[in-house]
Amino acid sequence: MLVAFSVAPSGGSEGPEGSVHDAVAAAVRIVRESGLPNRTTSMFTEIEGEWDEVFDVIRRATEAVGAFGPRVSLVLKADIRPGRTGEIDAKVERLERALDES
Repeated sequence: MLVAFSVAPSGGSEGPEGSVHDAVAAAVRIVRESGLPNRTTSMFTEIEGEWDEVFDVIRRATEAVGAFGPRVSLVLKADIRPGRTGEIDAKVERLERALDES
């Protein structure tokens, strides 16, 4: 499964201009240390693996962000395709091929 998620503290003391980069860095560090395929963009982190392992990482990342404020906002989007692996890159590669063909 692929999961795109965004996690950030709310209700706490954000940095200058409302920045939450330290909290997000704590979450992304957990994702990267998990060893699961992942990618982080300006808005979401994507992670690929089996249901239990992916959601364990997301839970731990969310708990890490919780240390930065009294509330946490978590947004999830999942693509569940049993038996498929490598989709974190394959989906983008298929899109790029389609764009090249048109």
